[in-house]
Amino acid sequence: MAKVFDHITPELQQFIAQQHLFFVATAPLSETGHVNVSPKGLDCFRVLSPNRIAYLDLTGSGNETSAHLQENGRITLMFCAFQGAPSILRLYGNGKTLLPADGEWESLRAKFPDLPGVRQIITADIDRVQTSCGHGVPLYEHQESRSQLVAWAEKKGEAGLAAYHQQKNRISIDGLWSAIARSTTE
Repeated sequence: MAKVFDHITPELQQFIAQQHLFFVATAPLSETGHVNVSPKGLDCFRVLSPNRIAYLDLTGSGNETSAHLQENGRITLMFCAFQGAPSILRLYGNGKTLLPADGEWESLRAKFPDLPGVRQIITADIDRVQTSCGHGVPLYEHQESRSQLVAWAEKKGEAGLAAYHQQKNRISIDGLWSAIARSTTE
């Protein structure tokens, strides 16, 4: 049932564009470290080429993805069809965290909507693309995106978000440093 590709086909790119939600998974190298899986919504995902993706990462309570990518680069992204024909798509690759001071920032940032609370952009070079049946994924009807994260970021403002990043987003739960920590030591 599973099919493996070496790139994101146009059909798979269309499938990605139809999804309102995706999941990001990363893990530290330590066998006692915590695997992280984060749901992502809003219009924050872009296929840049058949083997490269990016997503706009908004401020969250932790920054595990960035810390894991700083340590080892491994990343998996998963899309599930909650409407229509069942399907699951996984993208495996090597990821990197981009911050506003990084060279690619401006060109990539322009590809996304203007949302408050942007923390970083995650990019990944994809080396394995895999589909599977998705027969066990339930059907759900998308109503709308939640507004709380955007409202929270607007209320915090730029200075409040910068302080929050320093307080909550520098070090992972396993003690790994995120790219935000890198930016404050350079």
